[in-house]
Amino acid sequence: MEVKVKLLGESKKLEVIKKGDWIDLYANKDMNLSNRGPNKVVYIPLGVAMQLPKGCEAYLVVRSSTPKKFGIISANSVGIIDNSYSGDTDEWALAVLPIRRTSIEKGDKIAQFRIQLSQKATMWQKLKWLFSSKIKIKYVDSLSKTSRGGFGTTGTK
Repeated sequence: MEVKVKLLGESKKLEVIKKGDWIDLYANKDMNLSNRGPNKVVYIPLGVAMQLPKGCEAYLVVRSSTPKKFGIISANSVGIIDNSYSGDTDEWALAVLPIRRTSIEKGDKIAQFRIQLSQKATMWQKLKWLFSSKIKIKYVDSLSKTSRGGFGTTGTK
């Protein structure tokens, strides 16, 4: 199965993986979270836009070391990114809550994701998933879909 990835800025490349493995993601900019108010959700850009295979979605979570190392926890437990969020400017972001004064530096490994079948997958997509052994990352300069309208939106009014 192939995932098209557009790197934004000077992002690090993703590792080629076996199906079901977690893939690490990195902060795409320096962020000082020390003067944020309590319960203030912060979105950390991850420097990638992706076009997931049809019938698939991604589960985005913090790495297990992130709360202790960086003083942030996930604001929404698990982020679900469906395959319609796949335009050139649809940058993935990690929604977090700072739990102490902290800062994140560009390139810090803070999140991970795994690609899974969606409940909307067709029988053909399920069979294709079943018989594939790994995810192939294909780096592209442009993704073929139109941007959906920003993080956290379906693009509908």
